Amino acid sequence: MITKVLMPKLSEAMESGKVIKWLKREGEPVKGGDVIAEIETDKATM
Repeated sequence: MITKVLMPKLSEAMESGKVIKWLKREGEPVKGGDVIAEIETDKATM
């Protein structure tokens, strides 16, 4: 099942981010508050 995940804007200047590492495997249960990926932006890696 496909589920949309919204990525919060980390700053006013942020326009995009890139997933650099998935922390959950496909099919693994996810609940609110779970960290699911590492995201890289032009200014930071979260």
